[in-house]
Amino acid sequence: MSDLLTEFIDYMEKERNSSENTIQSYLRDIRQYIGYMDSNLVDITKANRTNVLSYIMYLQKCKKAPSSITRAVAGIRMFYKYLLQKGVTRDNPAYKLELPKKDKKLPEILTVEEVDLLLNQPDSTTFKGKRDKAMLELIYASGIKVSELVNLKVSDVDTALEFVKCVAAPRARIIPLGAPCVAALNDYLMYARSFMIGDENEEILFVNCSGTKITRQGFWKIIKEYKEKAGIKKEITPHTLRHSFAAHLLENGADITAISEMLGHSDIASTQVYARLVKTRIKEVYTKAHPRA
Repeated sequence: MSDLLTEFIDYMEKERNSSENTIQSYLRDIRQYIGYMDSNLVDITKANRTNVLSYIMYLQKCKKAPSSITRAVAGIRMFYKYLLQKGVTRDNPAYKLELPKKDKKLPEILTVEEVDLLLNQPDSTTFKGKRDKAMLELIYASGIKVSELVNLKVSDVDTALEFVKCVAAPRARIIPLGAPCVAALNDYLMYARSFMIGDENEEILFVNCSGTKITRQGFWKIIKEYKEKAGIKKEITPHTLRHSFAAHLLENGADITAISEMLGHSDIASTQVYARLVKTRIKEVYTKAHPRA
């Protein structure tokens, strides 16, 4: 089975061009599924629909979130699809299973004051501080994903025309940048990056202290560091700044179609969650402040 898993990973990387994060999530979920089936003396190559449903019920008993169960079944389904192509199984027992509905929780966002507090934490007198300030300003100013942020090249940013070009899938887009972000980028590019890079031919915009491309995990640590330094109690991830970017634009009257375009959403329905979020926040403010609420 370990050989099949190794081959499956290779298939996901080379033929489906899946991200490292997706592959690792699938791998973790599939291993847990195999472990469950082994403990119940079920050969996964001969497992049927009932066996897979039994595993879903097991996950529910373990209080797994609907979103986690959906992700797990997606990985199992993909694995069986691969085994079917290889001729290892005769069908896909996870095909078209009815899954628990995902939680429809509204995303956590920061207030404008909390964003200002977070973005003002880096020490801009140091190379690292200049880099961190530029990264935080850029992700909040543009709403790009952390995977897009760490893959930006120097040529993707134009501080003269004040925009960032995001060429990552699924949609390439041009996003305008505000004055604070442009100032932080110029400070980093002029007075820090050239001292941090290990190779003068390096094209990646943001590098770590070793002079090579900063990782997603590296940026998560940066967020955590400044969150704690700022004394902000909310859980903050890179996606929190993306959510805050969209919600703050909506609160200030921006067109939802334009926000959808900047976020790179292929369907405006994906952006509607921010409209719900803003309505919820407005209702909360009204309830707390209006004398007859």
